[in-house]
Amino acid sequence: MKTMCRVLDVSESGFYAWRKREPSHRQRENEQLTEQIAQAFQMGRGVYGSPRVRAELQGQGIRCSKQRVARLMRQAGLRAVHKQRRVCTTDSHHNDPVAPNLLQRDFTAPAPNRKWLTDITAIWTAEGWLYLAVVLNVYSRFVVGWAMASHREESLVETALWMALGRRQPLEELLHHSDRGRKSTSLAYQAVLAQFPIQVSMSKKGDCYDNAMMESFFSSLKTECVHRQAYQSRAQAKQSVFEWIEVFYNRQRRHSSLGYISPVTYEQQTCL
Repeated sequence: MKTMCRVLDVSESGFYAWRKREPSHRQRENEQLTEQIAQAFQMGRGVYGSPRVRAELQGQGIRCSKQRVARLMRQAGLRAVHKQRRVCTTDSHHNDPVAPNLLQRDFTAPAPNRKWLTDITAIWTAEGWLYLAVVLNVYSRFVVGWAMASHREESLVETALWMALGRRQPLEELLHHSDRGRKSTSLAYQAVLAQFPIQVSMSKKGDCYDNAMMESFFSSLKTECVHRQAYQSRAQAKQSVFEWIEVFYNRQRRHSSLGYISPVTYEQQTCL
């Protein structure tokens, strides 16, 4: 100890006095806040960065700056998972009629159920691919319809659409936007849309950015749920995805585009 104090140019008496000193008030506050940050991080399933963690703390009545939260998260080794780029796999090689792009990349809506987006993605399991079709409400990012199956036939996207229609029963004119994939352009799918006051909009060929919000949703799903585990069966993947969508994403996950509240809370606060 004498040698260390001499090398570091510290007096022995000063070192021992430092060891006996009680933690400062600021240090005790940081320790308590770090515990609260860790709890908020766990509540966010390890996918929240410092802005969402801070929003979670503020929701609990805990006031703190974003810089302080970011610093304490770094010191505690709490890092959110990062999104990976999704590859577009739309099959647009068909002769079905297509609709014009009425959405024009305007991912805003004045009220719920004025604009819906839809798409399909694939999830790998040890039993083979599981396909997921989703209908997303642009206004609140709420998933209004979904369906999963071992195939990607027309019935998959129809099932997701019927769930959305049954859940929301849109009475005013609704814009339904999709890519030009064979499932969305099929006569059977279009016949379902024709039964309701729905305008049909489709992306330009090979342009994923025309349905960017839907792509972003699938990116979050893969990053925060699918890629964090290896599914041994389709049934296991179905349970995991269902729980992420209905329990976490729709009702708990804080969305930066919604002011760091969940889709359910956003609709409740803005549609009274």
